[in-house]
Amino acid sequence: MMYEHYYRRSLTVLIATVLLWTASACATQDEIADRFAEIDVMIEMRDGVRLHTKIFSPRDQREPLPIIMKRTPYGIERAHRSFGSSMKELAEEGYIFAFQDIRGRFGSEGTFVMQRPARASGDTESLDEGTDTYDTIGWMLANVPMNNGRVGMMGVSYDGWTTIMGALDPHPALSAISPQASPADMWLGDDFHHNGAFRLSYGFEYAAMMETSKETEQFSFDRYDTYDWYLELGALSNVNDKYLHGEIPTWNDYVAHPDYDDFWKRQTLIPHITAVKVPTLNVAGWWDQEDFYGPVRIYDALEEYDTEDINYLVVGPWNHGMWSRGTGESLGKIQFGSATSQYYREEVQAPWFAFFLKDKGELNLPEALTFEAGSNRWREWDAWPPESDTEERGLFFRADGRLSFEPPASTEDGSYDEYVSDPEHPVPYRPRPIQATYSRGSTWRTWLVEDQRFVDDRPDVLTWETEPLDEDFTIAGDVVAHLYASTTGSDADWIVKLIDVYPEEVPDDFTMAGYELMVSNEVFRGRYRNSFETPEPITPGVVFGYEIDLHTQSYTFGAGHRIMVQVQSTWFPLIDRNPQTYVPNIFEATESDFQVATHRVYRSDRYPSHVRVSVVR
Repeated sequence: MMYEHYYRRSLTVLIATVLLWTASACATQDEIADRFAEIDVMIEMRDGVRLHTKIFSPRDQREPLPIIMKRTPYGIERAHRSFGSSMKELAEEGYIFAFQDIRGRFGSEGTFVMQRPARASGDTESLDEGTDTYDTIGWMLANVPMNNGRVGMMGVSYDGWTTIMGALDPHPALSAISPQASPADMWLGDDFHHNGAFRLSYGFEYAAMMETSKETEQFSFDRYDTYDWYLELGALSNVNDKYLHGEIPTWNDYVAHPDYDDFWKRQTLIPHITAVKVPTLNVAGWWDQEDFYGPVRIYDALEEYDTEDINYLVVGPWNHGMWSRGTGESLGKIQFGSATSQYYREEVQAPWFAFFLKDKGELNLPEALTFEAGSNRWREWDAWPPESDTEERGLFFRADGRLSFEPPASTEDGSYDEYVSDPEHPVPYRPRPIQATYSRGSTWRTWLVEDQRFVDDRPDVLTWETEPLDEDFTIAGDVVAHLYASTTGSDADWIVKLIDVYPEEVPDDFTMAGYELMVSNEVFRGRYRNSFETPEPITPGVVFGYEIDLHTQSYTFGAGHRIMVQVQSTWFPLIDRNPQTYVPNIFEATESDFQVATHRVYRSDRYPSHVRVSVVR
């Protein structure tokens, strides 16, 4: 396998390499940047708007080279720093690099539109990120000396989105792309909403940061613990009245479009994917706190049309963009046993671009390459999710907090567990204090791997748990919760978490004893149980079934560990508070709409609540 030699490195050599790299990081960045000649230009688009672009060509260039491009809303003034960090391996391989501010951001002219929708098929008049990409490539081919006529694109997050947008109707010279952590649908599963539930803290803080000025200006909180700030804010109708005053377009869009209407459907790029027109390396992180749904969804959409086997997926044990920085040996307190990010950049990304842009080497990459945390190894798959190597099994909720592979018997019909959900006392989504998303010291980047024991004593969190496992239990593929529940209210949120509970003794690291690591999770807003487009109240006291996609995973629950499932109805302030009284638009709810409700989760023969996983044979 292409990565076997990587594990043969001794621990001593690996540590020495990391220490040496860390000690010389700044010098390396400067040294590598000095190898490039910089050109600062304004490239004119078809409508006359000019986009600020920096182009870096190797000073010692002796032959035509491909161009690798990144297009971003976050500013390119310090783009050269990436040559010694995220793009170090590519810089050493030898490319021409281009970095561009997208419309209306930093040095570029025009108007910035958040997630500017893709043009409709056959539309030759409108503009989008794809047309700007096309025009930029055309200009570079004609004006950048000694290019070889091939262009690659890559980027993380919004930059990943501009990458895939550039490949919907690509310039003929666009020869390879790597959309990394790209959002795909801002309502169904990425930054701003998950299954209709609004991602309050991120959605508010990101919109304010991006649209307060052409640069980035963070919202100024007067409370260190933003849990308190958001709770004191009250109903979402107070946001414009007290703080934004109708001046942030994206917030106004949230308010005007609470449901999955045409506004959100225009923003998703999935319907525009009708072919795999460019070799694509999709990259995601299992614990991406911002965009995990997107890259996997884009891979799935492309895979439907991949007749040439040029659509690839890599998923590692990373948070948002972690593969592009550092070594990736750990995330929070979770250790992975190898330098996973460094491995990706050296052994996957660099050879992949060299193959498609330079015809160099052989491509030994499988269809899907996933890191299996728990066992801490890379796995190769012919398809993702695996089609022939797994079998589905259910983890059923049973009496006395037990989680079992056996469904409830008929004698348990009518059984349930219940809790009281109070919007005035919501469950925090990470241990308090909860700092602002991008503030110094914030744990936003690692909250998905934080120990879940901080909610164990909450009466509004239900828990079911297996006995210690006799042997390793490995899953690969989709994780889906099937929840049967009722409420005394007329709306409710359902949050389901699949958790790995470590043994009470962990000889290698005593601090991990009993640790509760969240493996998969998701929220579902009950009003959308039948339709994302047309919400409807929940009938109080009636049991409804909810199928909640906890996304895909590759993970091993080790022998001696326990598997846990938790259910709750608030996750604050990550998710806005559901009033639990049905109102047509929660963004316009008033304080009087919020009510306490009792929720029941059923675990009977008739209503067998469970989480279904794909187990590796």
